[in-house]
Amino acid sequence: MINPADTFRQEATDLLENLEENLLELEAAPTDREKIDVVFRALHTIKGSGEMFGFSELAKFVHHLENAYELVRSGDSQVTQELIDISLASRDHIAALLDAGQDEEVIAGLVKSELHESLLSRIGVLSGKGDAATAAASESVEDTSDAAPMVEYRIFFKPEESALRNGMRPDLIASELSMLGECSSRLITDMVPPLEELDASACYLAWELTLRSDAGRDKIDDIFLFFDDGEIRIEETPLETDEPKPVQEAAAEAPKAAPDVPVAAQSDVAAAKQPETAAAPADRKAEKERRPEPVSKVESVRVQAYRLDELMDQLGELVIAQARLNRIAERLGDGALGSATEEIERLVTGMRDATLSIRMLPIAGVFGKFRRVVRDLATELGKDVSLTTEGGETELEKNIIDRLSDPLVHIIRNAVDHGIEDGETRVANGKTAQATVSMIARQSGGEVHIEVRDDGGGLKTDIIRKRALERGLIEPDVEYSDEAVHQLIFAPGFSTAATVSSVSGRGVGMDAVRNFIEDLRGAVEVKSETGRGTSVTLRLPLTLAIIDGLLVRIGPGDFVLPLASVEECVELNDEEIQNDKHRSIINIRNELVPYLNLSEIFGFERREDALNRVVIVNAEGKRIGLMVDDVIGQHQTVIKSLSNYHRNVEGLAGCTILGDGSVALIIDPSALIKSFSNQIREAA
Repeated sequence: MINPADTFRQEATDLLENLEENLLELEAAPTDREKIDVVFRALHTIKGSGEMFGFSELAKFVHHLENAYELVRSGDSQVTQELIDISLASRDHIAALLDAGQDEEVIAGLVKSELHESLLSRIGVLSGKGDAATAAASESVEDTSDAAPMVEYRIFFKPEESALRNGMRPDLIASELSMLGECSSRLITDMVPPLEELDASACYLAWELTLRSDAGRDKIDDIFLFFDDGEIRIEETPLETDEPKPVQEAAAEAPKAAPDVPVAAQSDVAAAKQPETAAAPADRKAEKERRPEPVSKVESVRVQAYRLDELMDQLGELVIAQARLNRIAERLGDGALGSATEEIERLVTGMRDATLSIRMLPIAGVFGKFRRVVRDLATELGKDVSLTTEGGETELEKNIIDRLSDPLVHIIRNAVDHGIEDGETRVANGKTAQATVSMIARQSGGEVHIEVRDDGGGLKTDIIRKRALERGLIEPDVEYSDEAVHQLIFAPGFSTAATVSSVSGRGVGMDAVRNFIEDLRGAVEVKSETGRGTSVTLRLPLTLAIIDGLLVRIGPGDFVLPLASVEECVELNDEEIQNDKHRSIINIRNELVPYLNLSEIFGFERREDALNRVVIVNAEGKRIGLMVDDVIGQHQTVIKSLSNYHRNVEGLAGCTILGDGSVALIIDPSALIKSFSNQIREAA
């Protein structure tokens, strides 16, 4: 059974990510009432849920920050740069308290830390509480200078039967209510069934609570905001009335209905008897009416990642078994079996697409994290930089998205530190003082391209060339194009920084980027224009699990080419293949395309029955031909990792199991072209 506290931690983590994004948007538009309400609601939800699931220290801390935004909502305070800075620092501290879980020792250390006290003190000043001591005291003492009239509330509260099993804490609700005023409660046990029918994990109890408070109805509604399931009825009676209303009879009698009457029916009868005075204010009522009914409320299901991995593994085995069945059907030539095999193949393909779609996530979640990175880095370097994003709806497999943050961090840091000039230099060069870093995602066939672009000064080609000569990366008497020089920034340990700082200078950033991306079977490209900026593009496969491939034969074995990189297949006669001074070129519709003979590259002797089949692929931004002995056809490819002995073989991305049980190696066109780039340049 899933631990409710773990569920809260996951949901709170999502809330904190959204909170950070909204705080950054609020920083740009400090008078946006909608954003202020969103930030306040996120804090209130984290506080209420945290208190409910036993994260009391977290809830106490969030309560103080919530007070600061309550003042902003009421118009008694404003959103300032200091408030945003404190809120972002507090957000990180809340995340640390959340990560501590139920570890009391770690939590105690965080609560006693200098950071905790400093944040409380600063929040207290912004909230008008003075310092940390008075801020802590304000936890149970609210400002009543503008309090509403004293009212007596009669609250009937009946959780759904699974509430206690899911971690709901009625005692914490009473505790929150007692913070608003004088509160007493009466336990109702009339719905507890006979012992032989009792489910020990179910909740059959209800509570009738009496609260005297001047906090206002909104405060009470907020406490019960998280309990959409179950029954909650609130009746309020101003204490100035000469004849106060009696306790609502329906609240006490609802549990006394006959045992065979369903609870839902009892709730409907009680709701029909509820007086109009118990209605929520118009805005609260409208908000609740917009909420879907419990039955239709579940629009998504949170699934643990390892279960999706297991599902994908099983699907991969199913694809391999289906390919084996195809081979058997072809060999036997049975029409009925062939028809059934085609139907199974159609179903497996549909299941593959559906399973892959479950693992796909929008890249917007990754983009959102970098607004904070750019903000903090620009502040540290004394630069004015904004981040824009485009194509956040583009989807990538979860396993790829989880591994994208590190390479993107390196690229962003290099852009802000090396690429972006200071404000004075930009203005002198006719640019705006504020620089822009853009993150753009788009799908291209079976790949996703993620581009990080800045409008800075561009790569310093002369400095890169000079540093490369000093390190022996290039030959002094060889003329290298600017594009080739720019690729040197990916060399291990290469850096143009004069000094080592906390941001850069060690030469591990862009080298790490290339290693990360190549591990994901992707490629990285860089383009730069002096004075205009630099663009780094990551080209990534949509998925790492199952791809559509083109099965080809080279020498004695079968190989697979990713179908996403294949443009066309051509068959040429000997006259069409020109071998002039070791140049390997084919003429395709009056376009000269260099090609590589894969039989020679992999050390196979050319077969006597081999045909001049050339597969034209697009990789590394170039059209290249790959000569194979034969093209067999399209093949669903389940990617398997190579052994430790074969992982460093150039041009191979993995392997797959064919329907007959044999193994076919998967060719990585980008890596292959990169390895033989000199040969390709000579041919061209």
